[in-house]
Amino acid sequence: MISGFDRYFQIVRCFRDEDLRADRQPEFTQIDLEISFARPEMVFHVVEGFLKAALLTIGVDLQTPFPQMSYDQAIRLYGIDKPDLRLPAMADVRHAFAPENLETLHVDPELPVVAIVIPKVGELSRKERDEIKTMFGDRKGAKVFEDIKRLEKSFPEAAAKVRELAKPNADDLVVVVAGAKRTEPAGEVKARQQAYAVYAAAGQLRLALGQKYAERHGAFKQGNFRFLWVTDFPMFEWDETEGRWNAAHHPFTSPHDEDMDKLESDPGAVRALAYDVVLNGTELGSGSIRIHRQDIQAKIFNALGMSPEEQQARFGFFLEALQYGTPPHGGIALGLDRIVMILAGAESLREVIPFPKTAKAVDLMVDAPTPVSERQLKELGIAVVAKKDF
Repeated sequence: MISGFDRYFQIVRCFRDEDLRADRQPEFTQIDLEISFARPEMVFHVVEGFLKAALLTIGVDLQTPFPQMSYDQAIRLYGIDKPDLRLPAMADVRHAFAPENLETLHVDPELPVVAIVIPKVGELSRKERDEIKTMFGDRKGAKVFEDIKRLEKSFPEAAAKVRELAKPNADDLVVVVAGAKRTEPAGEVKARQQAYAVYAAAGQLRLALGQKYAERHGAFKQGNFRFLWVTDFPMFEWDETEGRWNAAHHPFTSPHDEDMDKLESDPGAVRALAYDVVLNGTELGSGSIRIHRQDIQAKIFNALGMSPEEQQARFGFFLEALQYGTPPHGGIALGLDRIVMILAGAESLREVIPFPKTAKAVDLMVDAPTPVSERQLKELGIAVVAKKDF
């Protein structure tokens, strides 16, 4: 866009050094686009048109526009920034409990208390109820109350209020998750992190229970496609180890205009003009509106703790380029392999791409990567030095 292109669309082969997962390989294909003078709604319209056309090839007529949800809503309702809408959202049920109830249960009254609803699970056996705590595991800062059947025995009034707020049907499973009692007070940033940790723990249990009882509720059947746009991601995230703010998306994402005054006073509250398109709990693509003004880009670098000298050394060419009339612009990159994987009903990218890599990133077809010869290393001026035993 700095060089004068007003838009582009490309299919790109990408390579990324990341840990492998079922939906991630070290090499993959992206559908990448960028548009000058774009707002998020314009990007959404283009992407929805593309996905609608893609799904028509398998006989699915998508309803557009897709629903939208802010990052904060996604975390509070689903405990994750890529919600699977095929299962019901979590419900805030903290007000169902009297303060003395929370005290007895060793629950922090300032942290979230949420109810998970999994449809059509029916009556659980004693063994199945005991397995819920095992599935939840030992999560720092969060605890599970088991299922509501046990809660009804000790706190019948609170359990009735939970049912009123969560609105389950008679045969639905209801599980309550809360924040464990804190040993010391927390500042605003720390308290926000602790609350999100409770939502995240509940969200992970929600998905685990959804998978465990998939045959009973039937929401995961092939062909049930639930798309969503997640918007307004945090601009920064706090690095506890280094004691500083990092870019949550990347440092070239534009913040919301109304949040500019918080860049120095409250970086954690700054929202980015970033967005993800999500399908059935899988992120299909991520994008943003870019920064096109030099002064704003410099402020972002300042918020990340970069000195003016470091900014010039690392990004001087870019800051200079932004002085020459760069237009506002934005775009997105969609994972083509992931789209194919979901449309095919496959559980892994390995099933839909040629020459997939193993968990050690080895190509079994050509046995790559292979050792590099000393001659090749010498040509590049590289030496391999064995690590000494200490």
